Amino acid sequence: MEQGQSYHIYKHANLPVRQASGSEDIFREEENYRFFLQQYSKYLGNVVDTYAFCLMPNHFHFLVGVKSEEALKKTFPKFETLGKLISKQFSNFFSSYAQTFNKKYKRKGSLFINNFRRKPIQTTSQWQEIFLYFHLNPIKHEFATSVNDWKWSGWHAYKYLEKKSLLERTYFMNFFDGIFHINDMMEVKREILLNKNLEIE
Repeated sequence: MEQGQSYHIYKHANLPVRQASGSEDIFREEENYRFFLQQYSKYLGNVVDTYAFCLMPNHFHFLVGVKSEEALKKTFPKFETLGKLISKQFSNFFSSYAQTFNKKYKRKGSLFINNFRRKPIQTTSQWQEIFLYFHLNPIKHEFATSVNDWKWSGWHAYKYLEKKSLLERTYFMNFFDGIFHINDMMEVKREILLNKNLEIE
């Protein structure tokens, strides 16, 4: 992962043994979502700027940008390479959450599939679509009928800009002309995005 580059990051729950299809949930109750975001902020808040996210019962999405080398060196003065630092922090984050989850629910084995996916975002339209797709994801998977109904996404942070958030909420102005532009584009691209599957593309 490179400085100044935006990435779509996503990861799924592991496929349970003896289950032919589908996957196990990573979030079983509200406290799981809260703890996940708490650990995300702890391990990755000083590594990446987070622009958007969506947590679903068996997978999640983050739209992030890697912080500058100067900022990283202030927090991690001894880090060797950017790649190793980011990989280590993500690994620590996933491990911390999975260990706590396994202990709480008395389960064993890997909670997540082995590797998290990270795709660089190269164009303005791609950034816009990823951002919109995240917030439409609960509708796509039939957990909500409106973006306002799903609690575990960054949509509410943009709707209520005066409230504190883990999101960096100024960078989106490089891609949208404001919240009204986001709403307009979401309506225009709604059906197209609901028919996309950016978890496998």
